[in-house]
Amino acid sequence: MVIDQRDADNWQNTIVSFEPEHRLRDLCISEPDQPNTHEVAVQQQKFKIRLATNEDRRDSASLLIEKMYSWRGYATGATSNEEPNRVTLVASANEHILATLTLGYDSPMGLMVDDMYKTEVDSLRNSGRVVCELTKLAVDQNVRSKDVLASLFHIAYIYGKKIHNGTDFVIEVNPRHALFYKKMLGFEDFGEEKTCPRVNAPAILLRLDLDHATRKIAELGGKKNLAKGEKSYYPYFFTPEDELGITLRLRRETP
Repeated sequence: MVIDQRDADNWQNTIVSFEPEHRLRDLCISEPDQPNTHEVAVQQQKFKIRLATNEDRRDSASLLIEKMYSWRGYATGATSNEEPNRVTLVASANEHILATLTLGYDSPMGLMVDDMYKTEVDSLRNSGRVVCELTKLAVDQNVRSKDVLASLFHIAYIYGKKIHNGTDFVIEVNPRHALFYKKMLGFEDFGEEKTCPRVNAPAILLRLDLDHATRKIAELGGKKNLAKGEKSYYPYFFTPEDELGITLRLRRETP
């Protein structure tokens, strides 16, 4: 995994350039940055995770969301990625958008999940929990790499827990997809099935205690040799050492 520093835009907006056969040497706190890196095709499993911080990237992420939601027969609500309590992550290779995921932080504005599940989320708030929500997950149907999704989820975890002190992720999903989130990430049922007006489809609420994710990352992060027996995404997450390096960098750059 390497950071591409060839221009200011890459340095400011690229979080990681992922190269699975390498460690994040340039992100570890005791090692220098590595210059002169470059992107190659996703078929070789090298890609970037970036913030959608300019109009072109936001539009590309929105187009992927619309494409994949429409393919499943869902509607897509109009949600601005420029809202101050949201950050949109984009995985790309050679400027082709592979996947996108938006993380929302709780604030006086509330969360999108409050529209249907405010009682459930308020129960977390009232017990002193700090809630973040995952929304707008879309993956190009031609992408089969577990590294792509694992990297997106891990960066979202870093922003949510390490940067914003979150304790819980919540996500609305179609009931058909709930098993994926439970098996692969450790989410649990948290709200009954309802019809989501934003996408005009059934939804249930799932919750992930981020302490569970922390334990799984410490146990399995970066250990792909355990993936077959584990059957979760956590062996495809970054190592705890790489996570620390990414966290320190993002703390320096996050307002």
